[in-house]
Amino acid sequence: MTPLPPSTQSRRLRGAALVAALVASGLARAATAEPAGPEAHGSTAPAAHAVTAAPEAKPAAAALTGLANDHADEARGLLKLGGSLTDRGDYAGGEIAFRRIMNSADFTDAEQIDALLGLARLHRRSGAFVKAAAIYEKFLKQFPDDQQVPDAMLDLGRTLRAMGAYRMAISRFYSVINSTLKIPSGGFDHYQLLAKTAQFEIAETHFESGDYAEAGKFYARVRLLDLAPADQARAHFKSAAALDLAGDSDSALTTLRAYLQEWPNDENVPEARYLLATTLRKLNRPAEALNATLDLLRTEHDRADQRRWSYWQRRTGNQLANEFFQQGDIRTALAIYQGLAAISEEPIWRLPNTYQTALCFERLGQTERARSAFQAILDALAADKAATAGDELADLGRMAGWRLAHMEWAEDTTTKLNVFFTTSRAPSPAVVPPVVPVPTPESHGSPAPAPETLR
Repeated sequence: MTPLPPSTQSRRLRGAALVAALVASGLARAATAEPAGPEAHGSTAPAAHAVTAAPEAKPAAAALTGLANDHADEARGLLKLGGSLTDRGDYAGGEIAFRRIMNSADFTDAEQIDALLGLARLHRRSGAFVKAAAIYEKFLKQFPDDQQVPDAMLDLGRTLRAMGAYRMAISRFYSVINSTLKIPSGGFDHYQLLAKTAQFEIAETHFESGDYAEAGKFYARVRLLDLAPADQARAHFKSAAALDLAGDSDSALTTLRAYLQEWPNDENVPEARYLLATTLRKLNRPAEALNATLDLLRTEHDRADQRRWSYWQRRTGNQLANEFFQQGDIRTALAIYQGLAAISEEPIWRLPNTYQTALCFERLGQTERARSAFQAILDALAADKAATAGDELADLGRMAGWRLAHMEWAEDTTTKLNVFFTTSRAPSPAVVPPVVPVPTPESHGSPAPAPETLR
């Protein structure tokens, strides 16, 4: 015989337990019923019958209690499974687990609510924001007095923001704040945290919607709240970023410097240093911008956040070096490119920056250093370790070879032109013209005129 699936076996076991409970309950009722015969016609049952029936009721109660416990254990298992699958990205499996509870009348209202909110979270994590929002709205409509309402409204606001419905999202966040004004005393700490989080989410929503001036105001207010250090640091940084995007560069610069001094180990420090350098560039303070960039490039960082630091180091250096180069400040661009080349020994990173430094040397008229840098690129690409670097470095090698050929052609042409013009301008041998006598009147027999007398 083919064995039954585990789910079918489980359902049959629960059904058997229910049948056993009902049978036991029926036996108890039969034991306490009036017997047939004369006693059934007006005489009461003997007390002994009632005494012997009492022990029979205990197995029935125990069976029903065990059945209830079985449902509770199953609900907890399904909820835990659904949450775990959601976190792992197995959204189809997680939805099956949650709907097993939602589609069964065997589970309590509290378990149904937990499954409903779990399914909403699953859809939000998977990017199905419309479905998630619909489930949150359904929960708020069906269970307006549930203690999880503020949490659901907070998640609904985040979902609406992800959909681009910024005004509706802000409205939901304000509802979270208002709901915390009428909470029971037992959950005060939790709801107080929800209210602070809602204020932070309002600032985030203004920021994402592009209303940077309003976002800056809300971040400044959030900083005054009693938040965890990481949240305070993030609010401080986002306040500076909002001011920068709003065009208030002076205030952004002040806020960035205060943030870097107060939170030197925060995860947003690399990006803050990028903003500091670019803000100084906007304020036309190139020397300070260069120093800020070089400080960022020289900063050591742990392996844990190496990728984050490397990203902002490279972005800052490339952006500012290119700006300085295009605007003719070649020496400043050269200093940054040299700092960028020192970040990593990987050919895919070092060689492009070496190429840029070579261009700077060429623009500065330092041809020997430029030629040496271009040749270093070709030598590195000729090595086995760089031979498989890909098309990008292959193109770089071709450009470096072309620049070298161009420099040789330019020098050869200049030399030939110099020789040509030097030869064409050389003085020819001196030719002394013959002396031609100037004719005089005496040579023609006429007397010289007398000098004119002044009158």
